[in-house]
Amino acid sequence: MQLDELGASSSVRPRVVIVGGGFGGIAAARGLRNVPVDVFLIDRQNHHVFQPLLYQVATSNLDCADIAAPIRSVLHKQSRTWVAMGEVTGLDVGSRRVLTSSTRGELAVPYDYLVLATGVEQSYFGHDEFAAFAPGLKSLVDALAVRGKILRAYESAEIEEDPAQHQDLLTFVLVGAGPTGVELAGAIAEMARVSVRSDFRRVDPRKTRILLLDSGPRILAGFDESLAQKAQARLTRMGVEIRTKTHVEHVDEKAVVAGGQRIVSQNVLWTAGVKASPAGSWLRADTDRLGRVQVGQDLTVPGRPEIFVIGDTSVFEEKGKPLPGVAQVAIQQGRYVGRAIAARLKGGTLPQHPFRYSDRGNLAVIGKNFAILESHRIKLSGLPAWVAWATIHLGFLPQHQSQWRVLVTWASAYFSGARTARLILEGRFRPKPGALLP
Repeated sequence: MQLDELGASSSVRPRVVIVGGGFGGIAAARGLRNVPVDVFLIDRQNHHVFQPLLYQVATSNLDCADIAAPIRSVLHKQSRTWVAMGEVTGLDVGSRRVLTSSTRGELAVPYDYLVLATGVEQSYFGHDEFAAFAPGLKSLVDALAVRGKILRAYESAEIEEDPAQHQDLLTFVLVGAGPTGVELAGAIAEMARVSVRSDFRRVDPRKTRILLLDSGPRILAGFDESLAQKAQARLTRMGVEIRTKTHVEHVDEKAVVAGGQRIVSQNVLWTAGVKASPAGSWLRADTDRLGRVQVGQDLTVPGRPEIFVIGDTSVFEEKGKPLPGVAQVAIQQGRYVGRAIAARLKGGTLPQHPFRYSDRGNLAVIGKNFAILESHRIKLSGLPAWVAWATIHLGFLPQHQSQWRVLVTWASAYFSGARTARLILEGRFRPKPGALLP
């Protein structure tokens, strides 16, 4: 079945198909809003997620709708842009078609230009069996699962009659001390010691034990060491135990084995490692060890000038180093693709210059009033960095109404310490196929 049978435009304008509604895909679609093309964006979800704040959904500070918006709503002013919810299963590069699976069955979507912005998935470094016991944090579903795991730990401890079991029930182990792990550890510590400390009668949440593990020599490897040390000092003051040079060897429903030691915990959270989507195998292109597609200076696949690969799906080197997997890289690359396609339609082959990344810096927040910021020679920590973090994150939320909601929620939490999104929305019970419910 062809795209035109779905009711999309049958005009003679070139068609740009974008796969992925994350930062890169949305930026590319917006960059094409004034270009004479038809844009068709495909994503397995119907929403765009502001991933840097997923940990706040996981720790009950924000709701899903605060950091996500329907892709159709984000792009509703672009009359030549269509959005489809479907799972891309492969590419027919010779015929220039994207193969998808949706509620309509198998579909083939033709393209003149293709933008792959399919992002990354959680990686367990060859131990996918860990996933059943150590959820990651890459989507709203993940965030709700982590939230449920955290809140259920306190509920289980509250009804445990043996006080000696409380410590094990309230032990959280986070694997991976990059920005996500550090921010999540700080948020759990603040939640335990401020937000829920007076809500339970038989257990003291302030006795929550949080361990942050990393196989590297220090936390926050992407930051200057002086800032990482300040972040570590802050986490330590909040009660977080940090163990570096520690490899995780085993995870099950009762414990984690790391560095040769068995740590009893039913609350293991995975914040380490990513792997690319299958885009490289679809293209049969050269990839790096993480599966990211090797692209040229114009972000296209060598030998395929009509195919752009951007964001975490690609590996692009500057000064001998690959660009980091952060939102700003994807956004800037998406905008570049819009300019590149516009230039080609005007008779050129490329924009004036190859892609160049403008580094805006790195940010990480650890609880109330403390963050670290690194931007070129500027290195800040504490309250000034925290204010910058809050301002920047508010500005990049997908919709204006989200910005106001988050601002009000943050203000309330700042002064009262309350977290209003403490709902467990996913249950443990799953009936077997064919089972009869009472």
